[in-house]
Amino acid sequence: MSIDANGDVTIQGASLRSLPKVSLHDHLDGAVRPSTIIELADAIGLEVPESKPAALGKWFAKKSDSGSLVEYLKTFDLTTAVMQTTEGLTRVAREFVQDLASDGVIYGEVRWAPEQHLTRGLTLEQTVEAVQQGIEEGEDAADRAGHSIRVGQLITAMRHTDRSLEIAELAVSFRGRGAVGFDIAGPEDGFPASNHRKAFDYLAENFFPVTVHAGEAAGPASIRSALLDGRALRLGHGVRIAEDLQVITQEGDEVQVQFGDLARWVRDREIPLELSPSSNLQTGAIAAWGNTLADHPFDLLYQLGFAVTVNVDNRTMSATSLTRELANLVETFEYDLDDLETFQFNAAAGAFLPVEEREELVEMIAEGFDV
Repeated sequence: MSIDANGDVTIQGASLRSLPKVSLHDHLDGAVRPSTIIELADAIGLEVPESKPAALGKWFAKKSDSGSLVEYLKTFDLTTAVMQTTEGLTRVAREFVQDLASDGVIYGEVRWAPEQHLTRGLTLEQTVEAVQQGIEEGEDAADRAGHSIRVGQLITAMRHTDRSLEIAELAVSFRGRGAVGFDIAGPEDGFPASNHRKAFDYLAENFFPVTVHAGEAAGPASIRSALLDGRALRLGHGVRIAEDLQVITQEGDEVQVQFGDLARWVRDREIPLELSPSSNLQTGAIAAWGNTLADHPFDLLYQLGFAVTVNVDNRTMSATSLTRELANLVETFEYDLDDLETFQFNAAAGAFLPVEEREELVEMIAEGFDV
């Protein structure tokens, strides 16, 4: 692996940034450009902690590196504050798509919570329409620049509030108009998926896909609730499924592991894990194993056959990109192009798309990795 003067990473002769990628776990309010935050804040008279984009970016990274999901989430107060108008939401969504395209993403799902964007008079429906307008503008801009990308919305409810059924109904109402799935996010510990059973029942009755944040700030019990109460087709992070694995022996690269029933179910059913390495370090999600990327159970899960995918979670807070996340994994675990291609195949298979479109993604990935 080598890095050129422009910061692009080359692996086995291929530009990592230009390789086709699929992004499944990417928060809209966690991916606002620092320069955009400053401009939008100025327009509404909102004070920001730093007046220069580079300095503000560093502020986010420092504040986010707390080892606590609750503390990590506090940084979103600033980003959501500038996303309370049609103009703000549309601009942020448009730039989100453009940034994905420049990172080599060919399909992405953006998750965000409409209920957090109502302080300046917008309705829930108007927020979704504003974000969809921005997505379409971003897709058109990317197309003009020679990059084909499609982005779908994951309409998200906050797990510590009581609006999940209402948000689930909102998501289903926008099926075919931009919404491809549903999620619950926010503080995980103490707010299990079972609290939102009515919303998940409604979604199941309407055959609407669900991913659930689980296995980040809480352990296997949270994952179990996501699967049984939420009928989750994917696990948002899900890294703590490794707590349901017992390493019996380990000699070099040879590991003998005893599976718990939950871990075996997730592995055998190929339920995608939306792993976000940098974020998992920042929030303390892997504290049980250590505090460096080498301690992350990503490689263990991968070698055991779990459907691991690589994601950014929050680009602004983690000062990252999908290219950077993959490069870090290559450097840490000595992965090659075949490994990176597998991660993209896993993500394509888990995308909330019709099977024909998932197959098209697989073909695009295979063609792009044929270097």
